[in-house]
Amino acid sequence: MRKTAIVTGASSGIGAATARRLAAEGFNVVLAARRRDRLDALAGEIAEGVPGAGRIAAFTLDVTSQESVDALAAAVGACHVLVNNAGGALGLDSVATADLDDWRSMYESNVIGLARVTKAVLPKLVESGAGHIVNITSLAGHAPYEGGGGYNAAKYAAYAINEVLRLELVAEPVRVTEIAPGLVKTEEFSLVRFRGDEEKAAKPYEGVPEPLVADDVADCVAWAVTRPPHVNIDRIDVQPRVQAAPHKLHRE
Repeated sequence: MRKTAIVTGASSGIGAATARRLAAEGFNVVLAARRRDRLDALAGEIAEGVPGAGRIAAFTLDVTSQESVDALAAAVGACHVLVNNAGGALGLDSVATADLDDWRSMYESNVIGLARVTKAVLPKLVESGAGHIVNITSLAGHAPYEGGGGYNAAKYAAYAINEVLRLELVAEPVRVTEIAPGLVKTEEFSLVRFRGDEEKAAKPYEGVPEPLVADDVADCVAWAVTRPPHVNIDRIDVQPRVQAAPHKLHRE
């Protein structure tokens, strides 16, 4: 029997790469994100180009909307893996100059959204007898850096939820894994963070010979969810070789 995975934030970047990789591993995959046109295109790409892929379904999802999340939970049948990937960063302001609306938005997507989707899908994961929650966080949730206050706080909170879930679900057949990436170069993360300013968006990657790419993170997800059911990978910290901390990179 094929297992089914839900991937939030699947329209681009790490989410899209994870969906492709899980399909290649033989999962049925539910692609969930706000941009339906991108989801439909990705679903077609996977169905046509990934040998051995199971069923691929696209579902329009806004993790900040309870109604949207409830509709997803109602539409999905059996579910074995939930990848909470939806989220992101906004701005690089100091605490003193912070736009608190940006902080609120980051908290809504990275923290409340993660909790909302997990709560809605958890009964299906338990019922599967071999469920797995994978939360994509960030090294920003473990090592603060100047200008990262809002994003640091949101990802610290996501990390805390991950740890609490593992404690609360210890008697249930559900594994809980955190994937915490460092510098990952995707087509949108930095561009969204700096509201479309391409010059600012390119800065974090300047001189970095080989940042991570989305497929590197997807590889971590795939490895974690394909371990034997009795093996729980608590957390994977993954960063490029030239990165020692969020604020410490070798640049050429």
